[in-house]
Amino acid sequence: MGFPVAATLVLASLSAMAAVTVDTGTVAVVIVAPSSPSPDMVETVTRMRGELLGAGFAVQTIDTATAEKAAERDGRSWPLPMAARHGAQAVIMLAGDAAPESLEVWAFDKTTGQSVGRKLPIQATSGRLPETVAIRAMELLRSSFLELNLTADGHRNKPTPPPPPPSPVVRVADSGRQTARPERIGVELGGAGLIGVGGIGLAVMPLFRIDVALGAWFALHATAAGLGTRPTVETLLGSAQVSQDFVTLAGSLRFRPGRRLRPFVTLGAGALHTSVEGRAAAAPNQGQDDGTWSFLLDAGLGASIPLRDRLYLSLAAHAQVAQPSPEVRFLGAAVATSARPNLVATLTLGAWL
Repeated sequence: MGFPVAATLVLASLSAMAAVTVDTGTVAVVIVAPSSPSPDMVETVTRMRGELLGAGFAVQTIDTATAEKAAERDGRSWPLPMAARHGAQAVIMLAGDAAPESLEVWAFDKTTGQSVGRKLPIQATSGRLPETVAIRAMELLRSSFLELNLTADGHRNKPTPPPPPPSPVVRVADSGRQTARPERIGVELGGAGLIGVGGIGLAVMPLFRIDVALGAWFALHATAAGLGTRPTVETLLGSAQVSQDFVTLAGSLRFRPGRRLRPFVTLGAGALHTSVEGRAAAAPNQGQDDGTWSFLLDAGLGASIPLRDRLYLSLAAHAQVAQPSPEVRFLGAAVATSARPNLVATLTLGAWL
């Protein structure tokens, strides 16, 4: 049997071996080889098949006559429809008569329809030419797949998941308090110092206040103060301890919303309870205990400072006028009066609920 016949039988047997059903997870490659290959070309195709099979590809081999018919039928883009007919994703064309002269690789992305073609001239520089051509063919095939955004084995790269959205930004006011929840109801605890201009000394008492914000500029305040110290009014005739408690409901106009320091003015009304415990200096005089309620007007000026965690500090000065004005009397003579006016300083720590 002559060599051309033997070479043709070898090529035919390779084609028959490639005519097998390929599972859907395997990428098929078509090799186009000369119809009448030389021993060097047969060895080159054999090594190329071995490289491809070792890399996990399914391989089919066709001769140049079949490829030329496809070119006549499909024109210059014949590798793409031919690969589709064979269920392949790449075509490797080996040109040359006695020895490989050039190598051309076409790769296709079935999902996007994009294709890449590369051609490499071959120079016979060593006796290991078949092995070198097979390795170069694998390199061209893999680089073509990577250019199409495919993995080195021809499969589609999995899309990179988008980065997770950034954490929601919590905007913090100048005071450091979170402003996600609006200021609605506030509770304040603190103290008040009250002194009467009419002769009654300083009294220090605890204070409790509830704030209701009706907007950024206006709020209502309900205040109660009492159970504090009892200043003493002394004369030659005797002495009297004076206790004063008050409750007010006031409106507040607040300035500079959202700023670090928020001034405010208040105007309100309420009730003042004054009680007196008298002591006579000598008999036959006798001390008496008495108490009275008075209508109270209150005007104030102050400022609040926001703190962290929805807390705030409030400092204010008030002037209070009562009607009727309570009096401390000795033998019918008034020696001291309350709320004509009373001056009140308050310091409280509050929290918005």
